[in-house]
Amino acid sequence: MIFPKVKLVSSEGEEFSVDVQIATASTLIRNMIEDVGIDDPIPLPNVRGDVLRKVLDYCEHHVDNPSKEIPKPLRTNTLSTVVSEWDEEFVNIQQEMLFEIMLAANYMDIKPLLDLTCAKVATMIKGKKAEEIRQIFNIENDFTPEEEAAVREENKWCEDT
Repeated sequence: MIFPKVKLVSSEGEEFSVDVQIATASTLIRNMIEDVGIDDPIPLPNVRGDVLRKVLDYCEHHVDNPSKEIPKPLRTNTLSTVVSEWDEEFVNIQQEMLFEIMLAANYMDIKPLLDLTCAKVATMIKGKKAEEIRQIFNIENDFTPEEEAAVREENKWCEDT
């Protein structure tokens, strides 16, 4: 079956000709198509071309193969127990690209992709101490030792569980 195409334009002006059926996995694009049709290109000023390509790969894969709902809260740090092998491989990427895809999924309103990227981040931090999380995400500790001790004391009940 042949579907009509829509042109999507990345932040750098790169054009992607995409089946409407694939593009409308995004609520943002679906709404824009309903408002203005498919004759004019749809600009996506918040999404780089390399990121849009990955997002479209995800949408194309799932057009006839809906992703399963990811349970929340995530009770495991093993992503393979809650998503397909394809989805697990899809988010097994460099951290910067993972975050860019997460931002694009949020902007484009693609809930299953946003849930997948958030679940990946959740598996990265689940069961980790604050210092380990800072190392994973390259976050500088801006607390003084006194402030950190006060926060630990205030939230001691969290660590007792």
